[in-house]
Amino acid sequence: MEAVIFDLDGVLVDSEKMWDEVRRAVAHEFHGTWRDESTRAMQGMSTPEWAAYLAHDLGVQLRPADVAQVVIERMARRYAEKPPIIPGGPDVVREVAKHWPVAIASSSPPLLIKAFLDITRLPVPTAVSSEQVGAGNTKTRKLHTNGVTLEGKGKPAPDVYLYAADLLGVAPEQCVAVEDSTNGLKAALAAGMTVYAVPNPHFPPDPEVLKQVTVLSSITELPAALHALPKS
Repeated sequence: MEAVIFDLDGVLVDSEKMWDEVRRAVAHEFHGTWRDESTRAMQGMSTPEWAAYLAHDLGVQLRPADVAQVVIERMARRYAEKPPIIPGGPDVVREVAKHWPVAIASSSPPLLIKAFLDITRLPVPTAVSSEQVGAGNTKTRKLHTNGVTLEGKGKPAPDVYLYAADLLGVAPEQCVAVEDSTNGLKAALAAGMTVYAVPNPHFPPDPEVLKQVTVLSSITELPAALHALPKS
């Protein structure tokens, strides 16, 4: 194990409920129809993906680009009012960073990732949003390490994890990923990483997916778990 990559939403910030509340409100305000499966469907989606889902699948009467702008602006206001930082999360990142390179690989937009890092002042030089990966970014069209072509898909696709590992200069199979949701866990597993789950209490992951990973009851258990891994 050579590096540790953290998800953001649900792992370091308790924002999944916040995302859900904001998207629901936008759907109702702009004449969309919320579905029972919508919350889980959007977990892990990149910004273009969930904006298109709200506009096309749920019938929100805005263009996808405008959906994204409205939702992100409202999320940013909530972050500014009271950042939903998970207790102990920043301390865990600082502790892990003393021993291994760390990164964030998130489906959150860059604006919210930056807001979190500005608030916490964490030593995380590598932080990637899934919307920064893929065809829109010539640097990420093909990874330097193994020639894999990335399309910029959100989780459960492994793209953002593969790109984060590439930026760290570490092979994906030498990385640990820390996730909370079904789609996030599937993405990290698809990237070939060793995966730790801190299950989201609001939206518990699929039990069948949890069988494939190591489950922690709290993010604060991570440092000890990492130090217990076999040394190469």
